Amino acid sequence: TDDETFSNVFCENSKQLIDVHLFALAAQYYSLSNLGVSTPLEDLIEALRGDNQGTTGIKTDEFMNNKKSHEVQVMSELVDNIAKYCGINQVIDIGSGKGYLSSFLSMHYNLKVYGIDSSNTTTNGAHERNRKLKKHWRAYQSRARANVKSQRLEKANDRPVQSEINCKAINEKLLNKTSSLQHQDQVTIQDLAPSCAFTGIGTSETSKQTEVDLAPWTQSDESKLSEEALAILNVLPADAVEAFSSSRSNGGELCEEEKEQRKMASLKAKASKSRESNLYFPLTSCITAETELSDIITDLEDCMMVGLHTCGDLAANTLRIFTAKPEIKAVCSVGCCYHLLSEQFENQEDCPEEVWGFPMCQYLKDKGWCCGRNARMSACLALERVAVGQMLPVESLFYRAVLQVIIEEIYGVTKSDRHVGKTFSKSSSFIDYVRKSLKKLELDDSKLPDSCIMDYYEKYKHRMNELEAFNMLKVVLAPCIEVLILLDRLCYLKEQDNIAWSGLVKLFDPVKSPRCHAVIALKKQSCF
Repeated sequence: TDDETFSNVFCENSKQLIDVHLFALAAQYYSLSNLGVSTPLEDLIEALRGDNQGTTGIKTDEFMNNKKSHEVQVMSELVDNIAKYCGINQVIDIGSGKGYLSSFLSMHYNLKVYGIDSSNTTTNGAHERNRKLKKHWRAYQSRARANVKSQRLEKANDRPVQSEINCKAINEKLLNKTSSLQHQDQVTIQDLAPSCAFTGIGTSETSKQTEVDLAPWTQSDESKLSEEALAILNVLPADAVEAFSSSRSNGGELCEEEKEQRKMASLKAKASKSRESNLYFPLTSCITAETELSDIITDLEDCMMVGLHTCGDLAANTLRIFTAKPEIKAVCSVGCCYHLLSEQFENQEDCPEEVWGFPMCQYLKDKGWCCGRNARMSACLALERVAVGQMLPVESLFYRAVLQVIIEEIYGVTKSDRHVGKTFSKSSSFIDYVRKSLKKLELDDSKLPDSCIMDYYEKYKHRMNELEAFNMLKVVLAPCIEVLILLDRLCYLKEQDNIAWSGLVKLFDPVKSPRCHAVIALKKQSCF
């Protein structure tokens, strides 16, 4: 058995690690990629789309960094497909931050998005960023139109060679899937089994798809893009749109009558903007499991909830709100900051009425399962980044470890609500690091001479390699702890009666975005 295979990793008496190689193999065996419980993103997208084609458009790296661009591009496409599948147009972005995902969903996919964040400063920043982004949306739309034209030409050139093979493959693939894609109410949920057999998704008409692929760029296509670009600009507040001079217009100078007509059309669109779909509203509110969304969003309708790297308990509360509120038909949540999760059994406190971040599912609750802060901190590490050569910040970790010894031995402090944060990057030396850290911790550094600080540094310097080895073991173990937290959330959804399908999906490249797995669920059709 697996238990017997890995029984010699630790000494039975001392519980110390005795076989590092076996430890690494065990960690790999119990990682999410090896357990077979993750649903491939491509399968999920294909099942959601049915015979509909994807949207080609804006490259997000034009106004986001590489990591954020990757995340928003992938997640927004999935969210759009889920929204279309569920027949909804309203999206609630929990922990929306600066609004990267929200603004892109509203502008590129014409969804009505409410971005909710607990920080008023962040919400104001999202407002300003969204305002600037809307100013330049015409340019993005023009580039998207050019990209579509280019891609259609490439497809047309490639099609004569591949069309017959592709059509045959598509037909065979769809024939194999047809039997499993029948009725929404007949979806069978298997515990932790990945499946994309969503029912109620129509099969493709291959001939129609081929016609679409081969169709040349038409005037109606271009008109549609232009209309969408203008509609986006017209519904903006007056101070959110940059005035375009007549020199930028391809039509040359406009007569006064035309100018007046355009002005009236714009004002009319702005007046009715509350009824438009492609809008983004940043809101400030602290979300808990008991939050009533209708108190925050006055025009709440059938919608889906999303969260891109929702911090700590917010990811768990997002799932609880989803299961409790009938208006929410789907959820797509990517969590992060596991170290900030609250744990029911961490301090052995009996608070049955409290809502905890972990565990969520009844199975682990009955077991009284506890990870502990150290394990949760380890779950935040990025094995894939280390594997490609992005090594751990050993010196920073060493500084922090020695600082811990200093504050315990000199100040008698073993626990504090304050944090050192990113002091290392702002420090010129170990002495500078210690003094800045003590100030952050509100400890008097005057009684600690430089010589004493350096004595601690010299005392432990030779153990830096040990610290690096220890942290490498934590990195190897990180996926196992993360999968426990993710499977707890998935099990919670499996325990609910109103869920048609739920699964774990790897959305992102883990090197670019280490917290790359989404918890996704759709409610039963009877709940719609």
